[in-house]
Amino acid sequence: MSSKASPRATGEAGVALIRGFEGFSPTPYVCPAGFPTVGYGHVVQEDERFETPLSPEEGEALLRADLPRYEGAVCRLIEVPLDDLCFDALVSFTFNLGEGALAASTLRRVINAGHLADAGPQFDRWVFAGARKLPGLVRRRAAERALWERGLEADRS
Repeated sequence: MSSKASPRATGEAGVALIRGFEGFSPTPYVCPAGFPTVGYGHVVQEDERFETPLSPEEGEALLRADLPRYEGAVCRLIEVPLDDLCFDALVSFTFNLGEGALAASTLRRVINAGHLADAGPQFDRWVFAGARKLPGLVRRRAAERALWERGLEADRS
């Protein structure tokens, strides 16, 4: 968990997207990427113990405590101004895939080049775990892309 504040906070649309795709587990499990996970996608750290089931409220608190790490990464890695919904879409992407994925992505390069309208299709490329295309990732990337595109529309109005 990080106690550092982020320069920008994820809005409710982004938090709801993350919460919905991560799902809630009151007890630790091993996620598809091989990490022990609990609550709404919280990766269990070596010094953490979850011996009793979490309540949804405790899971929400862990999620909110984890978000500044990913918000900060988006703020550091994206060099152009973003609408709130676009920001939320990128925080969800980064929460799921990690800072390194955003840092190395063509998605980031397209956005930083100012080609925001061209960024949507880049979300669709991140649907594989290993060599397998996962239906859950297809749905999540589609939701992130839709949120991104809603943000672009809102920015034009």
